[in-house]
Amino acid sequence: MLKPAPRPTPQMKKPEIEAFFERLSAGAPEPETELRYSNVFTLLVAVVLSAQATDKGVNRATEKLFAIADTPDKMLKLGIGHLTDHIKTIGLFRTKAKNVMELSRLLIERHGGEVPRTQEELEALPGVGRKTANVVRNVAFGEPTIAVDTHIFRVSNRTGLAPGKNVVEVEEKLLKVVPAAYRMHAHHWLILHGRYVCIARKPLCFNCKVADLCRFKAKTTAA
Repeated sequence: MLKPAPRPTPQMKKPEIEAFFERLSAGAPEPETELRYSNVFTLLVAVVLSAQATDKGVNRATEKLFAIADTPDKMLKLGIGHLTDHIKTIGLFRTKAKNVMELSRLLIERHGGEVPRTQEELEALPGVGRKTANVVRNVAFGEPTIAVDTHIFRVSNRTGLAPGKNVVEVEEKLLKVVPAAYRMHAHHWLILHGRYVCIARKPLCFNCKVADLCRFKAKTTAA
């Protein structure tokens, strides 16, 4: 006999969402990505490499890489063999190396070596999907986008902030419910909250500044 489908988490109300972001912003007024980069190109490459990898792992791999290849032209001159050597500690490194080389070539051919600003142009680059494009637009160009990764998807559903069945649905809901004053940094606040507090297996509800607003029923009470 099939079990009944679990009821979706009820969505937070507008005053609760306002309080939710007010508290997160108080703890980190100017949050930043934990990926290390020196310009828009290295940010793009770092985000491409971060798929199914940790920021710490990417930073370790790119520290020496970006010192010698921080432009599309330098990356192409480095060559795929040397690039692969630099990023071989990152998951899916062979595929990512091919994507980085190809996107470097296309940046030169189509965009004069500059990283484009639009979602469509970014997603046309190899290895760049919706999430990566949103991250680059937010971090590099100051667009109030919200890139939904595993952490944001979990936090949005678990808390009732923006429940959704897939990342696109969650993204669309977040863009509607996040107050305009908090939209620019919402991406980072939610990632950091999911990475360090609202973690996957056993969330640290007892150490959460928004626990009273959260709709999650099975809250933890001790470490």
